[in-house]
Amino acid sequence: MTLYGSSSADDASRPSRKAITLPRLAEMTAGGEKIAMLTCYDASFAVLCSRAGIDVILVGDSLGMVIQGETSTLPVTVEQMRYHVACVARGLAGMAGTPLLIGDLPFASYHASPATAFDHAATLMRAGAQMVKLEGAGHDNAWLAETIAFLVARGIPVCAHLGLTPQSVHQLGGYRVQGRGDDQAERLVLDARAVANAGASMLVLEVIPAAIAARVTEAIAIPTIGIGAGDRCDGQVLVLHDMLGLYPGHRPRFVKNFVVGDDGLTRDCESAVRAYVAAVKDGSFPAPEHGFER
Repeated sequence: MTLYGSSSADDASRPSRKAITLPRLAEMTAGGEKIAMLTCYDASFAVLCSRAGIDVILVGDSLGMVIQGETSTLPVTVEQMRYHVACVARGLAGMAGTPLLIGDLPFASYHASPATAFDHAATLMRAGAQMVKLEGAGHDNAWLAETIAFLVARGIPVCAHLGLTPQSVHQLGGYRVQGRGDDQAERLVLDARAVANAGASMLVLEVIPAAIAARVTEAIAIPTIGIGAGDRCDGQVLVLHDMLGLYPGHRPRFVKNFVVGDDGLTRDCESAVRAYVAAVKDGSFPAPEHGFER
């Protein structure tokens, strides 16, 4: 028995896969294969996630809450993000079939100017990220669409993030469902088209009605990754500590604890991540009870 819940003999029996790249994610979406994504913040869990078949790892600024004990993501700094990206990248180094690695640009790190955003994004890329994620943007926020275009033109792939954007939690009035009502729904579709047209290669949709997420997914060509956005996105993401039942704070309705199986038995961590990957791939997660209606 090993730390990760499997032996070297188990590893030898598993089919190998190629490293996940942006073109590969586009192929998966075109072929109807769901993308399984998790957050991760350290080398040990990076190895576990890769072995368990995760397609995309996000070093999220959610580390402010689940690692640092903050009440929001706002205190997280670029240097802290660089540190955790580097930890994850070292864990993945030398492994076969590694996930795509995304690093979050934290609060206030990309707002001042496209050049500032580039400097901070380059810091995460040098640490090992293959893409950066930023929140917000839209048809009426030309500055952020300009920033996305600026980064992409200089070789930095971008994942956009719409819906509930935790860095704007105070402006939104709390962690509330977004996109309810015809006006908000229409704005989400326009925002999604704006970030896609600016050059974003992926879009996270957080805590919006399932029907609106489906509409956004149909409106753009890039993969959509849902979290509390129903089952009709091109993939799903959860916070690692939530899906392992580790985070002691409030657990939103869109979270499922994969350590406890449907049979009530407890799994080891790697088996839990494998169960999450399988549930995303076969469409059984998220179920209707994990989503929101208009």
